[in-house]
Parts: sequence; structure tokens; C-alpha cells
Amino acid sequence: MKNLPQKVRSRKLNSRVDLTAMVSVSFLLIIFFMVVGELSKSKVMDLSLPEKYSDKEFTCVISCGGDSNRIITILLDENNKIITYSGLLAAPRENPKILDYSKNGIRKELLEKNSKIIEYSAALGKPKNGAIVIIKPSKKSNFKNLVDILDEMAIAKIDTYAIVNDFSPEESKLLASN
Repeated sequence: MKNLPQKVRSRKLNSRVDLTAMVSVSFLLIIFFMVVGELSKSKVMDLSLPEKYSDKEFTCVISCGGDSNRIITILLDENNKIITYSGLLAAPRENPKILDYSKNGIRKELLEKNSKIIEYSAALGKPKNGAIVIIKPSKKSNFKNLVDILDEMAIAKIDTYAIVNDFSPEESKLLASN
């Protein structure tokens, strides 16, 4: 056998790819998308309202146990204006008042009326019955006004309140006149 020339084998070099930079970029992208995802969530206040129900044969009247002395109605109007009255508008306990969102405005009014209603209920033997507030935002009021009045309900510790968007003709006239 003849000596055959040996093939020269090329040496394979181990190629190493440095992934340090890629890992750093990946972590930066993950952090970026987590922050963007968290910041893009809308901040919403949960508000559960009952379904609208209408039956032409059946009409329901809020009677509050026959005691309209506990009812306070708050009408939200444009330009941060509030109109409030106690009792029913057909026979209000006092003339409607125009208030604002200051601590000497609606907050003072709610605190005073709620304490008077609690005293009145305690005299009747029902010490835990406080004010019943009906909040009626007009189409001209903004969402901030509704959130502000809900904050005032929490500050005044009024537990029983409802948000209603139906205005009686008398209430519409009251809003238009003021």
C-alpha cells in the first residue's frame, strides 16, 4: 500500500454566540410591555344600577314607609351647580337651595340634614334610619360631578342613596329657572 496523502482536516472551531445583550433587551421589552399594559388600563368606578323596568299597568311610588321627611333630592346641573330640596317637590319641607361642591356647600348641608334625620328617626324609635338621598344628574352635568357627589355621600356617611336619571316636569322647570 502506498502512502496516500492524508487529507488535512480543518479544525472546527467552537462558535459561541454571546447572548448577554439579547437577554438584556428581552428583559427591557418585558418590563416595557408590563408597564404599558398596566398604565393603559382604564380607571373605572364600579357602579351597579338596577335594570330599567316599566309596566304600564303597574306604577310604583317611593313611599319610604310613608315618611317623606327622610328624602333629600340632589339635582346636578351644569357649571358645578347643585340644587337640593328635602321631602317631595310637590310639598317640599323647605325651599330648594342652590349649592356648590365646597365643604361649606353640599357637604355641610348633607351633614346637617343627615344628623337631623337621624335624631328624628331616633325619636320615632328607629335610631339607624338616616337620610335617603336621590341623586339626579342632568344631561348638562359632567361625570366628575357625579363622582364628587358620590364622594360626598361617603364623607357624610349616608348609606342609602340612588342615582336616577328621570326628571319630573317640575324638576325640569326648577333646573331651567335656576
